[in-house]
Amino acid sequence: MNLHEYQAKQLLASYGIPVPEGGPAHSAEEARERAKALGGERWVVKAQVHAGGRGKAGGVKLVNSKDEAGTVAEALLGTRLVTRQTTAAGQPINTVLVEAAQDISRELYLSLLVDRAKARVAIIASAAGGMDIEEVAAKEPEKIVTVYINPAAGLQGYEIRRIGFALGLDGNQRKQLGKILQGFYKLFLEKDLSLLEINPMVVSGAGDLLCLDAKINIDDNALFRHTDLDALHDTSQENAKETQAKQWDLNYIALDGNIACMVNGAGLAMATMDLIKLHGGEPANFLDVGGTTNAEKVAEAFKIILSDEKVKAILVNIFGGIVRCDLIAEGIIKATKEIGVDRPVVVRLEGTNVERARELLDASGLELISAGSLTEAAEKVIGSIQ
Repeated sequence: MNLHEYQAKQLLASYGIPVPEGGPAHSAEEARERAKALGGERWVVKAQVHAGGRGKAGGVKLVNSKDEAGTVAEALLGTRLVTRQTTAAGQPINTVLVEAAQDISRELYLSLLVDRAKARVAIIASAAGGMDIEEVAAKEPEKIVTVYINPAAGLQGYEIRRIGFALGLDGNQRKQLGKILQGFYKLFLEKDLSLLEINPMVVSGAGDLLCLDAKINIDDNALFRHTDLDALHDTSQENAKETQAKQWDLNYIALDGNIACMVNGAGLAMATMDLIKLHGGEPANFLDVGGTTNAEKVAEAFKIILSDEKVKAILVNIFGGIVRCDLIAEGIIKATKEIGVDRPVVVRLEGTNVERARELLDASGLELISAGSLTEAAEKVIGSIQ
């Protein structure tokens, strides 16, 4: 689960980590009042969306008056921001963050993430922070330093010093960095984070470190331990179909193709998508209905994939082990009768109660295309739209 920048900064501040003064606004008037309360002469208004690249996309504006803060907020709120990390539709802007402008001397990069291959929390740092950190990683990887924290020993002083020297910090700044990194690591563990990224962390004109931006991702599997953080979940930033699927405990990810897939088991779902690609098609989604599904869940899964206007055909590929094929058939029949199907549906069923499932489908009166093997299913579903 992703947090908005203002939410992430509130969390950082609760751990004693320095962030700019500021707060969220949901209207032009609220943005003006926020700027007035902060004082000063310049402020930054930032669109709050779950995507990077906001600055280059026009989602971050420097303003020189309280009225301008309101004007910029009004122009952003209610629109959608398209960045290099969003789809062409962009992400909705329902909130802006208004902060006091900072005197910036240098921009740095700092993040913590889980390296699953090494079974460690990794600290990644670079003296070349800012909007083009991706280009630095691709073209000048030597400018990035990585430290892996031993979970038994925790973050050590020599590791902090190594990062401090790599960032070109002086003695006082290295002390500040030590407190920041200790706070980061404590936050990372206590809140079950999978990513904490600060880009940029800046050195102010006075020589102090400050987290100018913040991105936090929380492990979804640990949210039951953090109901306060789960309450911050902004579903408006997610695909509506994916949100609907979660409510039914379905594993659904929208893709850009036109052949929808409904499969049980993640491995079989990946294999189904691969076969579609191999035979020249493009999958419209990843959808795993799970090993212990029922007719109601299958019906809901069918409704979700049929609601995608890009979908021109549907491939159902079920291997009945724990889940029985006749239950899948009942779900397909229920869904198609409730909402109607005006696109080709190819069904490949194997396993428990498969004969009963085929009897149900044959007796349903529905126009379904039967397939005996996965390869045959992929060929038929692609052929149905050519």
